[in-house]
Amino acid sequence: MNSPVRLLITSLLLTTVLILAGTAFSRAADLQKFPGARLLNNPANDGDSFFVEMGGRTQYVRLYFIDCPETSADTESDAWRVKEQARYFGLADVARITYFGNKAKNFVASKLARPFTVYTAFANAGGRSAKKRVYAFIITSEGDDLAGLLVKEGLARTRGIGRKTPDGIPRDEMIKRLRDMEVSAMLKRIGIWSESNPERIAELRAKQRSEEKELQEIQKRIEGKTVSPEELINVNTATAEELQSIKGIGPVLARRIIAGRPYKTVDDLLKVKGVGHKTLRDIRPYVTVGKQ
Repeated sequence: MNSPVRLLITSLLLTTVLILAGTAFSRAADLQKFPGARLLNNPANDGDSFFVEMGGRTQYVRLYFIDCPETSADTESDAWRVKEQARYFGLADVARITYFGNKAKNFVASKLARPFTVYTAFANAGGRSAKKRVYAFIITSEGDDLAGLLVKEGLARTRGIGRKTPDGIPRDEMIKRLRDMEVSAMLKRIGIWSESNPERIAELRAKQRSEEKELQEIQKRIEGKTVSPEELINVNTATAEELQSIKGIGPVLARRIIAGRPYKTVDDLLKVKGVGHKTLRDIRPYVTVGKQ
């Protein structure tokens, strides 16, 4: 295997986000099945979020496990996401992100042209629409998982919230399968990977991480969050009360953190139920694991 491809695979495996936000609750609500669902035409539809008619109601759904390229960059937040996605996929031309975002949207429309099945527990997926968006699995009329199809076609990456699938595949195993599909699409150079630059992908991703860290440091200074090393709370030795002094950590999460000890790095907190990437980003300035 040549070095650019090896570098690309290594970078992908190291940087693909672990999908732990789905463990925010000790027991997820049961999935409900809605056969005979239909895709609704709506300007807000894209590759991973779209309106469907199911069970006699209109619902805005967001696919579990994946993230498709943006279809536009009309707002500042959209523009930031387009830039971040371009760096992840190794594209020098950020405008190509919206091109492939629209390809993903059209791919979904073709796969959902016939009635399909929706599985959802109605977990809130956020979003800017006034209509509540919920996480869901979509099984096409041919019996295929839509999220997996998008990854296989090089039209999505493995990223976002996940949970046990309708056919019983554990969350962590599903992540691994989707990652393998992503690597396969990358090696085949299909979809967005057809324009990826393997020589620059590590450089672009490193630049993205650097900018994110810089923005976090600026935010901390503005909000007066700078904490000296002596003031950091050691998650391996802190009491529940000390942990709860950090904004974002309540009694339940403090107990889970204590139960999960020891931690070799601060990133190991992602293994704790209820600690997603946003929570970790918020508490990182205040914690340490001490000398290991």
